Amino acid sequence: MKMKRPVLAAALSLAALFSITGHADSPVPPAEPGYEQQAANAAALLDKAVAAYREQGSAAYARFSRQGEFIDGDQYVYVVDENGYMLASGGPSAALIGRDISPLLEPELREAFNAALQQPESDQVSSAEYRWMNWNDGKVERKRVFYQKVDGKTFVVGYYLPRSSPAAAEALLDDAAKAIEEDAEATIARINRLDPEFNRDDLYVFVVDMDSQSMVAHGYNRRLLNIHFPDLKSRDGQRVGEKILQAVNAGQERITYTWPNPLTQREEEKETLIRKVGHYLVAVGYYQAESQL
Repeated sequence: MKMKRPVLAAALSLAALFSITGHADSPVPPAEPGYEQQAANAAALLDKAVAAYREQGSAAYARFSRQGEFIDGDQYVYVVDENGYMLASGGPSAALIGRDISPLLEPELREAFNAALQQPESDQVSSAEYRWMNWNDGKVERKRVFYQKVDGKTFVVGYYLPRSSPAAAEALLDDAAKAIEEDAEATIARINRLDPEFNRDDLYVFVVDMDSQSMVAHGYNRRLLNIHFPDLKSRDGQRVGEKILQAVNAGQERITYTWPNPLTQREEEKETLIRKVGHYLVAVGYYQAESQL
């Protein structure tokens, strides 16, 4: 049976969710810093959905699947039974309602998906993370979900995480610095080709040749290549390039300024991690969570 790409993508992403689940030690798993409110809203919506099901049984599915009380911005409820059938969804996966998702999956994902659906019931709320298109902005973003199994049905609510964590930025800088040290020319070419290894969600690498003071690699905006880096300015007029060079020469490891977020397309506060590798400046910046702005 052939399916339209969006429907198949929904099924594949759902499988990714169940293939990496893990039970939490607390009733609601902790949120990433800066996403506490989104996590609280998702947990509350999940609790509301489970309560509605316990009160109304399967009659609650129609409430989950229509616009209204069980949709909060980009958050919605979906429900899957132990046989892999989508029972309800208030989001894009509504196209899968009434379908057995399992046959749409690759064999290795199908096995993990089916095994997860057979997990024992618990009052604990579990969490998982996967990538999924945010129907509000049309972008594929990280998504954290909370889920709970009741009467053989798995109830799920999630929220999006468009901003990467400081730890993720540190990891990318470590990888980029090591690659530059091993083979600068090849690494610079890979960054400029937007190699996914150096371009992760809203994180990207840029590299400056400190001898020529020119931008030799940029993992997002190729129009910045070969510019005289000290002349680089932010939209609010800050001489960002000059400040970054002064910081790295002074032995600093990070600097903060405003810069467009490639995912949200908004001006946001960005903390950039900087490192000197030979005669190169290697940098990766992460955007501050909205609650910190």
